[in-house]
Amino acid sequence: MSDTLRDRIERYYATVPLSFAVAEDFGTLRLFVREGPGTPYYGGPSHAQPTGRGTVDTIDVDAATVDVGDIARVRARQRELGVPEAFEWLAETAPGMRGLMEAAGLPVLERPLMVLEPHRALSATPLPGGATLRVVTADDPVLPAVLALPRLAFAQQDTEVGPAGRAELLRVAGEVRADGTVDAVRPTLAAGHKTLIAALGPDGTPLAAGHYHPAAGATEIGGVGTLPSARRQGLAPAVTAALARHARDHGVGTVFLAYAQDVVARIYTRLGFRRTDTTLLIANQPARS
Repeated sequence: MSDTLRDRIERYYATVPLSFAVAEDFGTLRLFVREGPGTPYYGGPSHAQPTGRGTVDTIDVDAATVDVGDIARVRARQRELGVPEAFEWLAETAPGMRGLMEAAGLPVLERPLMVLEPHRALSATPLPGGATLRVVTADDPVLPAVLALPRLAFAQQDTEVGPAGRAELLRVAGEVRADGTVDAVRPTLAAGHKTLIAALGPDGTPLAAGHYHPAAGATEIGGVGTLPSARRQGLAPAVTAALARHARDHGVGTVFLAYAQDVVARIYTRLGFRRTDTTLLIANQPARS
């Protein structure tokens, strides 16, 4: 049986949520449901995808057709669970699903994917003076601030230098301690389901961070963000390259990522990523992890 890049991405999407959730099948759709409150998730608290995306052992792309009645059943189950109506799928393998979603009143966003060229060497990316890269472990004292960083990074949607800095980061770090985020993520890091890498300033303040979840020999790099006051120093590319190197060094053969802005895609291109398929998802659904 052939094993194409699309097969590998589909297999990844079908298996990685099972590290954090159980699967409930609704005909042509599969819904991933968190097993406990606060458990880290991938693709939203309880997101659905076409069952044709495959399993660990098999991929049947031609089966990725979706029934409108199954969409209604999944949405009803999501409302019952009290979670957002989240769906995510590859445009190329379920081309009719977008129209069904939009007809149901669910707005759809595109997130193009890029994959790292398999033989592309990843050299160390320069860091600004005094900054260092670190794999953040479950018991690392910097973990709360690293988990707080994306909230500030993604609150400012552009790539310009912004006002949020160390003081704001410490404030949000207190919030992620209090809301249970830190305690929820620690077991995931300890089990190896998630790898978190941060760029730290000379005083130990996290300036940029990102993560990946390995599954089925593949991974998607995500959550790469820079503290707004530390932007335009090459920190995000350095973190992205470090994540890709770490994944490769730990047996991951297929490394890919999604992007929302062309300016970011140009950075990934310089690192050795090339454009491939497109992920579609419901607008305003929660981000992964």
